[in-house]
Amino acid sequence: MNLTVENTAIVLDSTADLPDAADRFPNWRVVPLYVRFGDESLRDGVDIDPAEFYARLRESSVFPTTSQPTPGDFLACYQELGAYERIFSLHVSARVSGTFASAETAAAELASLEGRRGKAATTPGGSAPQAEPGDGRVRAIDTETASASIAMLALAIQRRLERGTSDEEVDALVERYLRERGLLFTVDTLEFLQRGGRIGKAAAFAGTLLQVKPILSIRAGVVEPVKRVRGERKAFAELAAALETETRDEPAYRLSVAHAAAPERAAELEALVRERRSNAELELVVTLGAVIGAHAGPGTLALFWFRDGD
Repeated sequence: MNLTVENTAIVLDSTADLPDAADRFPNWRVVPLYVRFGDESLRDGVDIDPAEFYARLRESSVFPTTSQPTPGDFLACYQELGAYERIFSLHVSARVSGTFASAETAAAELASLEGRRGKAATTPGGSAPQAEPGDGRVRAIDTETASASIAMLALAIQRRLERGTSDEEVDALVERYLRERGLLFTVDTLEFLQRGGRIGKAAAFAGTLLQVKPILSIRAGVVEPVKRVRGERKAFAELAAALETETRDEPAYRLSVAHAAAPERAAELEALVRERRSNAELELVVTLGAVIGAHAGPGTLALFWFRDGD
C-alpha cells in the first residue's frame, strides 16, 4: 500500500505540545489528556492553554493531577478519520502514562467494529473474530518520549507521506528514531516530577541543595539523571554543550526547543541553535502544555535533536 497525505492520518496526544497540529496539517489530529485541579477536569490544550495553566499553577493551593484520554476519546477520533486508510497514532512513553494503552484499546475496538461491519456485509448475522491491538487501520506507536520529540517523529513521518511511503518504511523510521533521537532538559526543581510520580531514576537527585540544577534525559521511556550543576547559567551551558557534541551543522539534523513558562531562556537557546546550527532545521519552539508542565514544572528548558536524511 502506498501511503500518502491523502490516505494516511497522524494522531498525536496533547503531550506532543503541538495544539495547532490539525491547523498545520489537514491529516493530523490531537487527542487531549486531562489536567485536574481538585474536582475540576480540563482538557489539555482545549479547555486550558499553557499561559492559563502556569498562571493558575502560581495562584492555586491545589496541586494539579493528570490523567490519560479514555479509549472512547481515541475511538471517536479514529472514527472521525474514517476517510483515511491508515492512521499512525503516536503517543507519550507508555512507561509514564496510560495514554498508549488507551490508544491500543481503541485501535483494537475499531478493528473489531470494522471487522463486524465487513463480515455482516457478506454473511448477515455473522460475528467477526476478536481483533488484536495493531490490526486494522490504526497503528498505535509508543514513542518512548515526550513533548516536541513526539511531534518531531510525526513530522518525519509526514515528510515521507508527502512523497509516498509504506508501512515498512515507517516501521524502519520509528525503530531508528527510538535508537537515535536525543533530548536533554533541565528543571528548576524535582518537586513536580516527584509529586507526579514520574521521577524515574532521577530520584537519586532528589533533595539537592538550593540552586543545584538537575540535567535530565528520557531513555527507554523513563526520566534519567545525567548530571547536576550549580546555577541556571551552568544548566544552560549543558544544553549548549549537547548542541555542540550531539549534533552537526548539516541539513539532515532536526532540532527543537521547549520550555515551561521560561520564554526568555527558550529564546536564548533558540538563538544559539540558529547561530551554531544555521544549516540544520529548527523545527519547533514550543511551550510545554498543562500535562507535561504539571510534571516538569515552571522553568523547564529542553533541547531535542534527530538526524533524518529524508
